[in-house]
Amino acid sequence: MKTTRRVSRREFLRVTAIAGGGILLGSSLRRFGGALAAQSTPELNAFIRIMPNGIVTIIAQNPEIGQGVKTMLPMIIADELDVDWKDVRIEQAPLDTTRFSSQTAGGSTATPNHWLPMRRVGAAGRAVLVSAAAATWGVPDAECETASGVVYHRSSGRSARYGTLLAKAATLPAPALDKVPLKDPKDFKIIGKPMRGVDNHAIVTGTPLYGIDVSMPGMLYAVFEKCPVFGGSVESANLEVIKAHAGVRHAFVVEGGPALNGLLGGVAIVADSWWTAGKAREKLVVRWKEGPAAEHGSAGFARLAAELAQQPPHRSLRKDGDLETALGSAAKVVGAEYFYPFLAHAPLEPQNCTAHFKDGKLEIWAPTQSPQRGRTLVSSTLGIAEADITIHLTRTGGGFGRRLNNDYMIEAAAIAKQVGVPVKLLWTRGDDTRHDFYRPAGFHHLKGGVDAAGKLVAWRNHFVTFGEGERFAQGASIGPTEFPQRFIPNYVLDASVMPPVVPTGFLRAPTSNGVAFVIQSFIDELAHAAGKDPVQFRLDLLAGGQAGEGMDAARMRGVLELVAEKSGWANRQRSKGSGMGVAFHYSHRGHFAEVVRASVSRQGVVKVEQVWVAGDIGSEVINPSNAENQVQGSVLDGIAEALAQEITIEKGRAVQSNFHDFPLLRLTQAPPVEVHFVKTSFPPTGLGEPALPPVVPALCNAIFEATGKRIRSLPIKKHDLTW
Repeated sequence: MKTTRRVSRREFLRVTAIAGGGILLGSSLRRFGGALAAQSTPELNAFIRIMPNGIVTIIAQNPEIGQGVKTMLPMIIADELDVDWKDVRIEQAPLDTTRFSSQTAGGSTATPNHWLPMRRVGAAGRAVLVSAAAATWGVPDAECETASGVVYHRSSGRSARYGTLLAKAATLPAPALDKVPLKDPKDFKIIGKPMRGVDNHAIVTGTPLYGIDVSMPGMLYAVFEKCPVFGGSVESANLEVIKAHAGVRHAFVVEGGPALNGLLGGVAIVADSWWTAGKAREKLVVRWKEGPAAEHGSAGFARLAAELAQQPPHRSLRKDGDLETALGSAAKVVGAEYFYPFLAHAPLEPQNCTAHFKDGKLEIWAPTQSPQRGRTLVSSTLGIAEADITIHLTRTGGGFGRRLNNDYMIEAAAIAKQVGVPVKLLWTRGDDTRHDFYRPAGFHHLKGGVDAAGKLVAWRNHFVTFGEGERFAQGASIGPTEFPQRFIPNYVLDASVMPPVVPTGFLRAPTSNGVAFVIQSFIDELAHAAGKDPVQFRLDLLAGGQAGEGMDAARMRGVLELVAEKSGWANRQRSKGSGMGVAFHYSHRGHFAEVVRASVSRQGVVKVEQVWVAGDIGSEVINPSNAENQVQGSVLDGIAEALAQEITIEKGRAVQSNFHDFPLLRLTQAPPVEVHFVKTSFPPTGLGEPALPPVVPALCNAIFEATGKRIRSLPIKKHDLTW
């Protein structure tokens, strides 16, 4: 049984001498005002290692999936520690729930969860070194100051580099983390400065970093064939034929279960090389038990959604005012039906995992967003104690929410347990596309009314998606505080659900990536019906809101006004075939507004000419270089989704299989993306997701201004836009 070591009421730092004359600064991180979601009383967490030569190693605890946390979080520690960035080295931590808390990547939570804790860790380290210098000189701590890894006592002219204070520091009691003084933001030297990613050089020179790069002596390579129908299982397979293939070491059936997010049944082929395993797979013949999912498809989902929309909703999520009376007295009433499809995550690095089972213990190298959840899944499925499972975090070539599900990890572990040597499982692009946890499709049936003055007075949405009872399928939910709730006096949000046959999950800016398209497009329709400028209509709507949970109207007005200014909205030139569209959305604590300028040729070809973005993520943009990159990537990702991406289901299986029928954005399609930030007094928040949702409706609204044709379903490529 695991014993948890309890810590005192206040968080504290521990200073430990290490080999080579250095010190290790460890901290116990409990909740700081609810910021850290520890599931139990945590043990000591080690973040900082200082050596006599002044080199400081900072541990990056969170998975790096391309969002920049391996650079950003150490920047916070380094600034408060008061060392030069050139003297900092970064190491990726393994999964270690006794030393670290919340080792996950998702929901744009790294910054809001760790901003204050990481500052305190760095500040406490600085305080220990100041105390060491002050004790050496016999002066009060308050008379000392630091800069660039040096402690100064100005009145006596004395100074000491951090590296010379280590022995003394290791003997001193450390301050409580919740009491250490933090820097005034005006004194930041690293935070707020553009910094290159710590892995950039390794990435461009091909240094192994990613899960797909892992190599071990004696390692074999595996492929895993699953039923193309969701939830199907193996009835029989020509295993003897596969085993006779040159270079194949093992071929066997893996007995899985019915849970779509667990270990599904399939056939494993293990060979001397991945190419060999793949060639043998081409000869594989499997008879599948397809199961009930084979009776379902996208056309059937659409028919059922249409039927449910005409029936009383399964449940009411929100009801304000008197909707029917408001609609009856409205000067204009607009009704519309909106749809967005299933989407795949399509990370450039397909799912992969390396595992080694030996002497009852399992070691795993995985590009995962949720390593602790993965370890628990492996433990419960294979009957291996979590204490006997070691998870190494590799850099991830894109996650976007896909790697919150660890199905590939449990597959690799199951294969490795049976084989007994290191095994790397690598999916093909087809595997990745056909066996995703897709962004759920959604059907919205809307009615809205504006009064004679052009004010939005009524809004109803009957939302139909996937779920069971009162539970939405993963990634399919909509909440009762979703905008424009609180901003319209008569508001109704209803929901009905269909059985969740298709595996679904969280895609970048989950729920918001679809909901924003619907809400901001319909708001544009209502602005047009009211005869109002789309930006002014939104500003008027924001002015009438009430305080409450979620979006801050003043912050959203700030970014909307800024993006209108930067894009030259008021002076835009209008002509047939060219248009500008605007949208905003609040998600993952970020307030973003965006303007898209697009053209549509007479033949109906859409070209996105430029995008302007204004965002409010609080008081600090920790790494401006990465922040701009994150926003631009989100925008381009959203454009790709809007233009051409769709997963369709036929007979319980995904139709699309690769980038030829699920296209990413091409270089020639990528527009300039101009990024601006509004700094406010609020704590900093994350950037991996909130810039994506507004670009989809902004693009669709631009197409309307260019052609007069309203996009109410995605992808755009399915619409005839000729004029």
